[in-house]
Amino acid sequence: MTVQKKHAPSRRKFLHLAAGAAGAGIVARAMPVRAQAMKVRVGYIGDFHGTSITAVANKLDLWKKYKLDADIKGFTNGPIQIQALGAGDLDFGYIGPGALWLPMTGKAKIIAMNVVGFSDRVIGQPNIKKMEDLRGKTVAVPEGTSGDMLLRLALAKAGMKLDDVKRLTMDPSTVVTAFASGQVDGAGIWYPHVATLKSRIPNLNELFSNEDALPANSFPSCFVMRNELADPKNAALVDAFVRVVKEANDYRKGHVEQAVEWTAAMLGAPKANLEAESKLAKYYSSAELAQLSDNGTVQSWLKGMNDMFKTFNRVPESVDPNSYYLGKRYASVK
Repeated sequence: MTVQKKHAPSRRKFLHLAAGAAGAGIVARAMPVRAQAMKVRVGYIGDFHGTSITAVANKLDLWKKYKLDADIKGFTNGPIQIQALGAGDLDFGYIGPGALWLPMTGKAKIIAMNVVGFSDRVIGQPNIKKMEDLRGKTVAVPEGTSGDMLLRLALAKAGMKLDDVKRLTMDPSTVVTAFASGQVDGAGIWYPHVATLKSRIPNLNELFSNEDALPANSFPSCFVMRNELADPKNAALVDAFVRVVKEANDYRKGHVEQAVEWTAAMLGAPKANLEAESKLAKYYSSAELAQLSDNGTVQSWLKGMNDMFKTFNRVPESVDPNSYYLGKRYASVK
């Protein structure tokens, strides 16, 4: 039997193979590496103003567009989200005007404004016709929220003090249950909860609203982030989140009805209630919010809130809004 010898490749063939391998290596190194999505934890509150930006971002797939892997978490109010930010359990969240005293006292940074809202109400049972009728009566409010804030404003305007009513603190859903069952005489709460209560008690009375506090007080809601994210090493994550908020905000401004539908689907909530809430706000484009930040208008809103919280003993002093509102950062992100 003849055994055939295995010949080593010729020098020319060896060099050809080596060159091909080297070329393949060059091509592999030159191929772009797909950026890995950055993980981000985002909070929302289950009403139109507190959820709609997130709902739009979900439907338009903006998280993926800006390379974010979002873990969306629902909360009942702003103060709880601020606690989660402080504990490192959340990166960004949404708060209404009643919780603005928390970033004012250094608990978080405001990274973007949302809307100026008019959805808060102090309401009374059918036999409560005016604020003065609440003297000595029970009033339910979620602690540290816009409902709590509006109750204090309404009492002051009526020449009353907080001690003139029996203030009971509850989470929003418990406020609705307590008022609907007649366990409390009044409540400081907001739409869509007010719409839910009207469906059960059509002749309840709206005693005071945000608009009754104008022009001395404007009521902006906003997006906040944990303080650690202000470190330059987190710039990519913060900028990506701002891009999501800006694009979702501009879409919502031009398509409020669609945003209502998507928000209702996300929350499993009655569309009619969210639609009613959606009409109780002033919407701004992202470019307008940047301009209003640049000319000091947003800062004036925040200063007015700061002064009011000082009278409520929520904050010890008035501080420069630019110390906690990153308006220039918001405007610079394209």
